[in-house]
Amino acid sequence: MFNRQDYVSDVDWQRFLQFSEKLETPNIVINLNKVRTNFIKLKDSFPYARIFYAIKANPGEPILKMLSEQGSCFDLASRYELDLIQKFNVEPERLSFGNTIKKAKDIKYFYDKGIRMFATDSKDDLKNIAEFAPGSKIYVRILVENSVTADWPLSRKFGCHPDMAYDLLVMARDLGLTPFGISFHVGSQQRDIGQWNDAIAKTKYLFNSLEEEEGIRLSMIDMGGGFPASYVDPTNDLSEYASEITRYLHDDFGDEIPEIILEPGRSLVGDSGILTSEIILTSRKNNTALARWVYVDAGKFNGLIETLDESIKYPVITNKDSPTEKEGEVIIAGPTCDSMDIMYEDSKYKLPVSLKSGDKLYWLSTGAYTSTYASIAFNGFPPIKTYFM
Repeated sequence: MFNRQDYVSDVDWQRFLQFSEKLETPNIVINLNKVRTNFIKLKDSFPYARIFYAIKANPGEPILKMLSEQGSCFDLASRYELDLIQKFNVEPERLSFGNTIKKAKDIKYFYDKGIRMFATDSKDDLKNIAEFAPGSKIYVRILVENSVTADWPLSRKFGCHPDMAYDLLVMARDLGLTPFGISFHVGSQQRDIGQWNDAIAKTKYLFNSLEEEEGIRLSMIDMGGGFPASYVDPTNDLSEYASEITRYLHDDFGDEIPEIILEPGRSLVGDSGILTSEIILTSRKNNTALARWVYVDAGKFNGLIETLDESIKYPVITNKDSPTEKEGEVIIAGPTCDSMDIMYEDSKYKLPVSLKSGDKLYWLSTGAYTSTYASIAFNGFPPIKTYFM
């Protein structure tokens, strides 16, 4: 169904097969060279931007060590991620607390560790920052509607209306904080580049209004993530994203573009991972059923939660793939005693009809939001293991 060479080169595939040959399934193997290449490509595509890697995408220590050595900054969602990144002696100036939902004691924890840049989208959170992180830089996240064109939308839980963002930045100034900028996220795996145009236009409106009416001069735009990994649905190349987004910035801000921050996660690590699962059994629900059920030892609760509603469609290949192999429609499901544990039923995946127990399914582009989403021990299954190549 999928051409492996469209996602993984022959050289990397042979390295992967040799590396993973004796690993117990299910497992994920991360190609660190691919992460490094993606980081350099993103940096070259946006030479004017600071890159804050979103640790939540994949907090593997080899990834964090390599990116810290490459000069990356880091977006943190919790005190636990802060503890993790501090193992690599990353300066506080390269860290930000990007989660708008946080406890007061965690704000203080970050402040005591030297972090001075905080995201917010609500009055109560802003008051906590003023009390426990006095004088810090504040950037306010605005709502962006992206439910149609993003494979994993983020618009409802995070951010506030631009009018409220305006009020929060005025309030930040009055509380002794530093109004620093605006942030937005156009949705994870965003395929419509025009979404950045709309968000940047809202940001420009806020920049102008705050300066003209309140004398507040903002200096930063955090454009979040949204750049794609290589899944089934096609996307534009990163170079097209960069060209268009840069044009949008110049259209609104001319030659005086503010400081730009990017918070990539999926686009840096997604393509670097291969999840290997073993077929437990195949079956049909009746004698004339056209589709087979293929049950594997990884599922929604053990690495593949982003198949929820079949939102993220991973390329899946097998150890039986061959031009001469007959394929048939399948429903792919996980191993747990939960009827929700079905990855693909409506997407009409096709796999070789000769597949049987013990054969392998390889889930490509599974470097982001897989191992970190896995449950601890649902049905007693241990968390999926990640290895770094």
